[in-house]
Amino acid sequence: MTQTLTCISPIDGSVFATRETLTPEAARAAADRARAAQSAWAARPLQERIDLVLAGVAAVGDMNEEIVPELAHMMGRPIRYGGEFGGFEERATYMAGIAREALANIEVGEDASFKRYIRRVPLGVVLVVAPWNYPYMTAINTVAPALIAGNTVMLKHATQTLLVGERMAQAFLSVGVPEDVFQNVFLDHDTTSGLIADRAFDFVNFTGSVGGGRAMERAAAGTFTGVGLELGGKDPGYVMEDADLDAAVATLIDAAMFNSGQCCCGMERLYVHESLFDAFVEKAVAIVKSYKLGNPLEPETSIGPMANIRFANQVRAQIDEAVAAGAVAHIDTMPGDDGGTYLTPQILTGVTHEMRVMREESFGPVVGIMPVKDDEEAIALMNDSDFGLTASLWTSDLDRAERVGDRIETGTVFLNRADYLDPGLCWTGCKQTGRGGGLSVIGYHNLTRPKSYHLKKVTG
Repeated sequence: MTQTLTCISPIDGSVFATRETLTPEAARAAADRARAAQSAWAARPLQERIDLVLAGVAAVGDMNEEIVPELAHMMGRPIRYGGEFGGFEERATYMAGIAREALANIEVGEDASFKRYIRRVPLGVVLVVAPWNYPYMTAINTVAPALIAGNTVMLKHATQTLLVGERMAQAFLSVGVPEDVFQNVFLDHDTTSGLIADRAFDFVNFTGSVGGGRAMERAAAGTFTGVGLELGGKDPGYVMEDADLDAAVATLIDAAMFNSGQCCCGMERLYVHESLFDAFVEKAVAIVKSYKLGNPLEPETSIGPMANIRFANQVRAQIDEAVAAGAVAHIDTMPGDDGGTYLTPQILTGVTHEMRVMREESFGPVVGIMPVKDDEEAIALMNDSDFGLTASLWTSDLDRAERVGDRIETGTVFLNRADYLDPGLCWTGCKQTGRGGGLSVIGYHNLTRPKSYHLKKVTG
């Protein structure tokens, strides 16, 4: 039995796209085709796989003029920002560039009697379950290295960005990637869980909510299928007394508000040394008051709607609860705020860790700012969280930043920057943010398995 997946545009609440899900039988057949195609794909020369993946990436770039407004319709990002192709291409190109070294044999030793080495071999069939907030960049994080390593890939995209997987599959197939090697599939939750439980996949990469991650782990329980999870976040920033104040404000507030706050590694709570606190807040408020909230298809719009009204309502509830408990909201309701998907970005002070807005993921355009007296207080507050994706430190003292960073429970430590994914570094998290790691050489290690060769030579 099929279901209809419906993308409701946050621009005006209209239906933008619908697709029918595969039946369980059709989904299983697609997975079987992926498995049957995998060995021949893996047998192709590495350079051929690299070239095909990069050609597919370029074909996505050729669609960018259509993709940018399409993304605005599906998830609300303003067209003025030009889409995601820059990061999409950067990540794929980097992973292609390190593939030969990352996938090379580990030579253990060879003498007259033995040859010993460890080879990295593909896992088999990889399921990529991608989110809607950065739908192209999050997908390519796994799609590119998985295909380059010799796996076949099935991509299941979020309903909110229903057309992204189709675009990617169309692009990759147009340059010669075989249709069973990279498939876009529309699946309901039960069918997805059923396929995982039946060992249709050798690895599942999921980016999404904590609840969704738990569902993936439950489905995989007892199957020994690898699961990589990038889940929620409540990323902190810490501005020390010697920070470049203007740079810190500009970067951290952009990291809190860009994409309507719907960023995996967006800044959701800021701790500012008490000597800079008032000036920081004043500058932050001025930046946010300059934003133009409105239709993302209009070039002057700098902040668009949230992707879905239920997301906006969750953020409004956190803000209202915080204000009722004594927090101060610094941004008056903007003209474009319709009480629905269009939500006024908000800065809160007078917040505490007893408030949901400082503890639960907001994933929206709101940030709480607290004064701190020293590193010890800041570290304690940054670690007082169920999540651990990134943390952003601001100081001119590199050694101090490294000392503080060593004590923060997080996947990535930024110094004097924020909200950026460097493909040369492992993208990973801890606590309820999940487990595993994407990109970098470690991304290849997680999409392959070691196979040891202990070869005794026949001698005369």
